[in-house]
Amino acid sequence: MNTLRALIFDVDGTLADTERDGHRPAFNAAFAGAGLRWHWDVAIYGELLAVAGGKERIRHYAARHDPERAAAPGFGETVAGLHAAKTRHYLDHVAAGRVPLRPGVATLLAAARRRGLRLAIATTTTPDNVEALLRATLGPDAMGWFAVIGAGDVVPAKKPAPDIYRWVLERLELDAADCLAVEDSELGLAAASTAGLRCLVTPNAYTAGQDFGRAWMLRDSLAGIGPDELARRFAEDPAPPAAA
Repeated sequence: MNTLRALIFDVDGTLADTERDGHRPAFNAAFAGAGLRWHWDVAIYGELLAVAGGKERIRHYAARHDPERAAAPGFGETVAGLHAAKTRHYLDHVAAGRVPLRPGVATLLAAARRRGLRLAIATTTTPDNVEALLRATLGPDAMGWFAVIGAGDVVPAKKPAPDIYRWVLERLELDAADCLAVEDSELGLAAASTAGLRCLVTPNAYTAGQDFGRAWMLRDSLAGIGPDELARRFAEDPAPPAAA
């Protein structure tokens, strides 16, 4: 029998709808500040999420919707400047409380802490973005709630590679069979499953409809689920998902 000992959370799209409510409006603010008549609505940004990386999304969009600008000399510097401005706007959005946690997240985190479960983060977003979100939504001491925070470029291979989860597990000094990953996307699910973790998936508007056949549990949100129920179900299902 396996005992649930830790919850490992993804960040973007899992803890909060950061892509829709944080990164997307931050890109638009950066474009407006540079005098560009570009605007990424919810649908357009959803399509752009198929392109990995913010700078890459800018280039991809410009090549298709503003090709003359994209071909102009110095466009690389323009992209870098836009992305830097976007990052500043994103941190301002988060600090202002414009990116709330998804339903049930704060309650589950608090209950897990009371129960003595260890908490960790496994994400490819930057450490600064993680810290800004946790402090704005959970308070100034929230970083200390997490025993391990794996973020940014601590591993070279991004999800769906399992590297970030293996990095976190090593530092937790726990077996994958005793931990539960919480994700929102097919890529995140693949990373967690390949690392040998059970994975609870809570899709968002951008990831709904993806293939979650390997999920240990699939829920619309984390509302109404607590650590006691998770631990009970965990103990009743001793076999972790097969690695790809």
